[in-house]
Amino acid sequence: MFFFFIGGVQPQVRQVLKDAATRCVRCGSDAALVEYENVLKLFFVPVWRWPGKTPALYCDNCSLLIPYRYSSFPPPSDGSGSDSPTLPDVLRCHSCARVVDPEFRFCPFCGSPL
Repeated sequence: MFFFFIGGVQPQVRQVLKDAATRCVRCGSDAALVEYENVLKLFFVPVWRWPGKTPALYCDNCSLLIPYRYSSFPPPSDGSGSDSPTLPDVLRCHSCARVVDPEFRFCPFCGSPL
């Protein structure tokens, strides 16, 4: 007996937090800051949903959904008026100048070695 299974997990936009928050890293059009949820689908039918952990950037033009922490844009301010000091030891990629986590060996944006 042979069984054919079609299923997978796909992120979907749940709520727009800020429209046109920044530019898309892929196509350059406006990208919105959104909350998203992960959806388990079996045979293209949503079965189970759970919320994403962090906000993400979503582009309507190219349908790119990228976690906000991987963008090179500054985090949104909380409105308190005091700016947090910038860290001098932030690791940046040499070719695209984006902020990269220190444990990465390659840039997740352009693929160049760090």
